[in-house]
Amino acid sequence: MDIDTSQSAQKPGLAERARDTATDASRSISEVTAALKAAVEQLRTTVAEAQSGRAIPVLRRAVREAPLTSLFAGFLLGALLTRRR
Repeated sequence: MDIDTSQSAQKPGLAERARDTATDASRSISEVTAALKAAVEQLRTTVAEAQSGRAIPVLRRAVREAPLTSLFAGFLLGALLTRRR
């Protein structure tokens, strides 16, 4: 009686498939985490640069002086940007 072991070697077991799936998920999570950390760092840098410039203080002053006008201008800008998409 000859037992063919080549078929059983080709098909991974449930435990092996679960381990491979968990490994793949772990790698994916690690990649997403690294990309998120890079994006947060870029955002921090951008916000720090914007706050050190003149644009933010000018906008703050304009909003404090005319809040309703600033709200209307922001609404129009948002409407224009959404229509272009």
